[in-house]
Amino acid sequence: MPIASKEVATKPHSTVVIIPCLNEEEHIERTITHFTAEPPHIVCRIVVADGGSTDRTLKIVEQCALRDSRVVLLNNNQRIQGSGINRAVELYGDLAPFIVRVDAHADYPVGFCAKLLAAQKITGAQSVVVSMIAKGITCFQTAAAAAQNSKLGNGGAAHRTVPEGRFVDHGHHALMNVNAFRSVGGYDEAFSHNEDAELDMRLNAAGSRIYLCEANITYYPRKSMSSLFNQYKNFGRGRAMTIIKHNAKPKLRQVLPVVIGPIVGVSLLSPLAPVLAVPAAFWAAASLTYGLALGFNQKSWCACGAGIAAMLMHLGFSIGFLSQVVRRKALGGPRPSLGTQLDAG
Repeated sequence: MPIASKEVATKPHSTVVIIPCLNEEEHIERTITHFTAEPPHIVCRIVVADGGSTDRTLKIVEQCALRDSRVVLLNNNQRIQGSGINRAVELYGDLAPFIVRVDAHADYPVGFCAKLLAAQKITGAQSVVVSMIAKGITCFQTAAAAAQNSKLGNGGAAHRTVPEGRFVDHGHHALMNVNAFRSVGGYDEAFSHNEDAELDMRLNAAGSRIYLCEANITYYPRKSMSSLFNQYKNFGRGRAMTIIKHNAKPKLRQVLPVVIGPIVGVSLLSPLAPVLAVPAAFWAAASLTYGLALGFNQKSWCACGAGIAAMLMHLGFSIGFLSQVVRRKALGGPRPSLGTQLDAG
């Protein structure tokens, strides 16, 4: 298969598609095939930045490369998504004016890159982002998807609902102008999660415009309770890092989940004072009731478990966020203030 090396454009192209991945044997072939269906003048390279997969992902990518020479494999030794994308831009960013960031475990509408380019041409935006609508296959995934698609799980984030085409501060990353990306230094590789919101803050500060396009993608949630919890713990840690780095003010929907960890911790003392269990009991009851309502509304018994999934998401986020704040405070790092508004989902 083609070996990753720096390339320079010899004729006009539109986009380089970059797919950071790790152990995505279930989804990677479908994802690559979707983008090989777009013509070469729209998609000139499909770079799979692999973070050290141990399943069949690499073999599948090699097979795809044999069918379409635009597919190349890039070893992402740093493992995190941001570093893989940065490296891909370094090697292939001169081939086209735009990159398109792609998630391996998601489905994309037909002509996705063409739609992004059309939105960029109309708006002149330096970044075109999309909404991410969750969908489940297993019963637990269905519950997690119901939670993630609702205010219970997303707090009303713009890129977690069906979009109406407008300028935003943040969205799920899709198309980015290569020059704008490079001018702010690309992704901060200290971030394993929330690197997209952190980059958007720098893009906004540099005067770049971000447009939420009506080309939403379908996202498949984690399949187990533990993996969902750990994912949101990492999200919480990344959110805290972003707030601390930019001295930013989080929005209310980002603050509310943070209090869950402390109220659950306090509830453990309820044998000494039963009233200490009231806040946690209220949160649990509200989450479970909301989840049941979602399930009944969707006529899905599996979706009735959305409250359980949301509780895992809230608690994981809180633990991750607070652990990062404590860690930074112990190291003498800056603390968040009531400064810049952070509009990230």
